[in-house]
Amino acid sequence: MGGEQRNLFIALGLMLVIMLGYQFLITGPAQERQRAAIEAEQAALVEQGIDPDLPAALTSAPTVSALDRPEALATAQRVEINAPSVEGSISLTGARFDDLRLRRHTVEVGGSELVSLLNPIGSGDVFYVRDGWQSPTPGFADLPGGSTEWTLLSGNVLTEDTPIVIGYDSASGLHFERTISIDENYLFTISDTVTNTSGGDVELQRYGLVRDEGMPTDLTRNMAVFEGALAVVDGRLIQRKFSKLEDGEEDEASGVGGWAGITMRYWMAAAIPDQSRNFTARFRTIERAGITAFESSYVETAQILPAGASLSSTSHIFAGAKELDVLQAAQNDQGIQKLDMAINWGWLWFLARPFVWLLHHLENLTGNVGLAILALTLMVKIVMFPLANRAFASMAKMKTVQPKVAEIKERYAADQQKQQQAMMDLYRKEKINPLAGCLPILPQIPIFFALYQTLFNAIEMRHAPFFGWIRDLAAPDPTNMWNLFGLLPFDPSGWPILGGVLAIGIWPILMGLTMAAQQALNPPPPDPMQAKIFAFLPFVFTIMLAGFASGLVIYWAWNNALSVTQQYIIMRRHGNETQLDKLIAHIRDRMRGGGN
Repeated sequence: MGGEQRNLFIALGLMLVIMLGYQFLITGPAQERQRAAIEAEQAALVEQGIDPDLPAALTSAPTVSALDRPEALATAQRVEINAPSVEGSISLTGARFDDLRLRRHTVEVGGSELVSLLNPIGSGDVFYVRDGWQSPTPGFADLPGGSTEWTLLSGNVLTEDTPIVIGYDSASGLHFERTISIDENYLFTISDTVTNTSGGDVELQRYGLVRDEGMPTDLTRNMAVFEGALAVVDGRLIQRKFSKLEDGEEDEASGVGGWAGITMRYWMAAAIPDQSRNFTARFRTIERAGITAFESSYVETAQILPAGASLSSTSHIFAGAKELDVLQAAQNDQGIQKLDMAINWGWLWFLARPFVWLLHHLENLTGNVGLAILALTLMVKIVMFPLANRAFASMAKMKTVQPKVAEIKERYAADQQKQQQAMMDLYRKEKINPLAGCLPILPQIPIFFALYQTLFNAIEMRHAPFFGWIRDLAAPDPTNMWNLFGLLPFDPSGWPILGGVLAIGIWPILMGLTMAAQQALNPPPPDPMQAKIFAFLPFVFTIMLAGFASGLVIYWAWNNALSVTQQYIIMRRHGNETQLDKLIAHIRDRMRGGGN
């Protein structure tokens, strides 16, 4: 039996050597030669000003020099879009979605100019989505692509209640009829019927692509925000930031169910295939005429259309704001796999998702996003109350024994070992665990980061007012301490170097004060230098957070204020005199002295 097993292992080993040898000596070099030929062909197309898209059918004409938006729109026949959430037009050249403005979102607070999400070829900020067909069957190169001229068959304006129908007849014998409809939000449905009158069978593949030409000028420089190409393929999220794409990092994945798109902080455009068909999603970067174009696309697997037969196919395009309820409605109603993953949940998604849901519902309840932030923070504080109580109680006990700790350090200053032993005996006698104040705080750290992620990406904060001078919770506090918060007729925030440091608003100052108050309640660090550093931290954080979104600063200040209140009550219960008590007593004594 042992000999048979040995012979089996030898045979398997020989088969493995033969297979690896065939791969390295024959198959591998052949694939490399084929890949090199394809890359050389694509490089030649780029030199000619032609866009070497995934298949030949995706080829687009090179972008012309920048025109005014009306001039760029006038280069093609168009069908108007007039829907509850969006307005704009569809180009009949390529059936391209390249003119879309969001009716619920303006560029500036209180302004009338709408956010322009999709922009036509020829304009200064090209961003579009399109849907087409390709075929590997010889003789069918003229299928709907970027330069196809479609004909309007019915409908004059695309509205929520009135779809439009466009058509195209290829010279190779295929008739395409496309119905485009839109829901009350940002989801377009594209239903195609293809009839084969060519006299022979043909293989067809549907594709969709999203393209952004040029690096966006308004990128958010923050690790909590993702901006770039993203896709969901068979339940798996794939992401590539613009910077990674610019460095040449591409990606490709195949599966059933999902979508491919390009996202900004608050907006996204995505091409969505039939969720029952296998497709391949791909990210790539195109360098052309000095312009870097970023592309996210999908290609469905081929299906055979017999001669004289017809097939129906449906895809979708999402182009709009990443509002959670809107994304989930499209996801549930149309069966689109994980469309809500367009929101950057971060690695703490299991906490961030319920926070976003809560923030949205609290906004509906309170009627104000700022109040929703305060309510959400309070709810988290209530949940974490027992753990925080243990931490603060431990700090209070530690502060009670500080005089005894100082005495031990002075007595055993020359013998560290005896000093540590005496301190441990003291902690044991007083029933104090030095780590008890830290351990309950650990679970609060991921909650803090999840809330930070939530508030930084929540579109609910954009252009949302609070009370007083805060008109946009997603923008920094507009007040400035150096011009007495608007009372003096100058603003140093635009000064070089010092401008950003000097632009400190009221809410950042309140945040710094609450942070200083919380530090005053904690036991002082034993090392004098460490104590000085800690005392300086509120000032550093005040300057650092002055440029943050005011919603985040309000959250931080409110969170600190709640912690200070809770910690102060616990300290007083343990008989500790806090710095606040000393300050009040000092002011009272001064007032009494002045009265005398």
